[in-house]
Amino acid sequence: MTIEQALRRHPLPRLESRMLLQLAWPGLTHAAIIGYPERELPEPAEAAFQALAARRLAGEPMAYLLGSREFFGRDFRVSPAVLIPRPETEHLVEAALSRRDRSLPASALDLGTGSGIIAVTLALEAPAWQVSAVDVSAEALAVARGNAQALGAAVTFMHGSWYAPLAHPACYELIVSNPPYIESRDRHLDEGDLRFEPRGALTDEADGLACLREIAAGAPARLSAGGWLMVEHGYDQGAAVRALFAAAGLEAVETLPDLAGLDRVTLGRKPS
Repeated sequence: MTIEQALRRHPLPRLESRMLLQLAWPGLTHAAIIGYPERELPEPAEAAFQALAARRLAGEPMAYLLGSREFFGRDFRVSPAVLIPRPETEHLVEAALSRRDRSLPASALDLGTGSGIIAVTLALEAPAWQVSAVDVSAEALAVARGNAQALGAAVTFMHGSWYAPLAHPACYELIVSNPPYIESRDRHLDEGDLRFEPRGALTDEADGLACLREIAAGAPARLSAGGWLMVEHGYDQGAAVRALFAAAGLEAVETLPDLAGLDRVTLGRKPS
């Protein structure tokens, strides 16, 4: 089978087929695919490509097949143990970097770090900061640690649920989180990429606000005076999250939109 025959065999988008073919045949370049479509595929590469194409046609996300996804200009390793990084989460990172001087020392905490995209990015963009990250999943922490090591980021990782593994007293200038916030009955959980992502990282199996309630309620005891709490949430949860922040005694509470103009990140500051 030639390269061109392999690409035509499956009804996949052309770019996806080329990416999977390169994965199946290490060393094959995009230029070679374009310039030498008549080239014969080695049998192992052909078999690997057919298997990958079948998985993609079954709906498995490209990020899991390729094993990586770009975030904030860097490639992060991903696996089915972690969520696939999404552009919306970059708004949370940008908010954090804009509210604290990245050239001055500060302590930052990422709750529910997953693949580590937030914690690792903060550590690299603000090297003067001391960044820690928590996750309840040991498998997710293994992915996050691998990303930190591969990208040269100094991050302290802790295993546990939300604030539970923190030393006492723990005090941070910044706490950030992209927690599970999808309502358990949301039909999107059974559609698209979400079918393959870890359910526990997507939904709290309740109203979508359970984790956000716990994070907001526990933040004041772990924030320094003037410290910020920032969370990502659903497009229709802005008002509810602002109410949680206000009930926790945070001030300067506001919700920031994403590029589509939808509520995406809510933040608040502990009074000085």
